[in-house]
Amino acid sequence: MDGLTWREYGEEALPELAGLAEACLAADGGLPLFSRTPLLRARLVQARTLGAWHGVELVAAVSAGTDRAPVSATGLVHPAWRGRGIGTRLLDWAGAQAGDTDLLVTTETDGPDADALFGACGLRRTFGEWVLRHDLDARPDVPAPTGVRHEPATLGPELFATYRASFADRPGFPDPAADEWLGDLRDDDGYRPELSMLARAADGSAIGFLTVIDDWIDQVGVLPAWRGRRVGAWLVAEALRGLAGSRAGQAWLCVNEDNPAAGLYRRLGFRDAGRRARYLRRP
Repeated sequence: MDGLTWREYGEEALPELAGLAEACLAADGGLPLFSRTPLLRARLVQARTLGAWHGVELVAAVSAGTDRAPVSATGLVHPAWRGRGIGTRLLDWAGAQAGDTDLLVTTETDGPDADALFGACGLRRTFGEWVLRHDLDARPDVPAPTGVRHEPATLGPELFATYRASFADRPGFPDPAADEWLGDLRDDDGYRPELSMLARAADGSAIGFLTVIDDWIDQVGVLPAWRGRRVGAWLVAEALRGLAGSRAGQAWLCVNEDNPAAGLYRRLGFRDAGRRARYLRRP
């Protein structure tokens, strides 16, 4: 196919995979962390791999994790090499690795033609998330809701309880254990306690929270009784101010494509920077 050489690859291909991911992110947008080694390794250096080279240039890659069900896969085709059937070949290969098992394809840089390609290969989108970017040279001015204040978030039972109360009514809430959720934050080298916040009402009760990892607004939650009172918008505006003060050039967040909060974030100045998604095929 087009003079390509197809072969397995491993860790030695991480620099070439990073270049391929960067080319796809530049064309399609998506999660910028995808081109960094930890996520790149997790997505594209799984148990089984297949890459396509044109001379010394890696132009397509796919990997599949076959040690659990559903089989997980991720693939990329360089923008200059699309429209030649390479994406279909990658998906057919991933399907063969799954065999009679469910196949879950994750894409961190979901291009405009992805739905048509995946649909033609028998996969349907089960999850979609917008990646949003805020350029911090212009920040929103959101007044504090009456009687509400914020303080640095302490990793402990109150923060977890606020998270759980903020999201428990959402469909598909995973309901993790406190140790698991708090431990994920504690173990993340990028967690920023100085920018993460707990919002309190005048009576001192916790009514919302926001967590920051690196220059990402990681999670924002407001108790149901306090929604619609600018608490979430105020916390985000305060986080943007804090990030700008720490000399970050941009702020990022991800939001589910059917989450009405996406409209709020766009009104606060966030702009679309791509989409990430998951697609499922059942045999």
